[in-house]
Amino acid sequence: MRVYLAAPLFSQSERLWNRKLAKGLEEAVPGCQVVLPQDFRVAGKFNDRAQFKKLFNHCQEALRSCDVLLAVLDGADADSGVSYEIGCAYTLGKPVVGLRTDYRQQQERGVNFMVSQACGAYALELAFSEDLNAIIRKVARKLKNLKVGQGK
Repeated sequence: MRVYLAAPLFSQSERLWNRKLAKGLEEAVPGCQVVLPQDFRVAGKFNDRAQFKKLFNHCQEALRSCDVLLAVLDGADADSGVSYEIGCAYTLGKPVVGLRTDYRQQQERGVNFMVSQACGAYALELAFSEDLNAIIRKVARKLKNLKVGQGK
């Protein structure tokens, strides 16, 4: 199962957390491969403004090639890039698993209802526990229940 991890990736703490989450899921779910867009480079560079179109296309292709989208929905509002990727995955008919650790509340499940409604599965583990392993276990259960990427 190929999982596209749509998550904020702009700070060192976000990037490190994404990597730990991805590694934990690959260990917890047999055959799981997590795609981290934060690792995408164009012409050997990260976030090169001159290459944004190529980076955009690379992200689109990676999303199309994945079986499921895992969307980290933390923040006062879900990250705009993550929200876009949710819409793309939903339109492509790919399962979307939402993950929220942020305890701030919005309309539904802590986020805008357009985001929450696109998520066929949802894992909520509020930040108070500070337990990444608990998050990994919850998300792994959601991924295993999807039964995608098996014999496709």
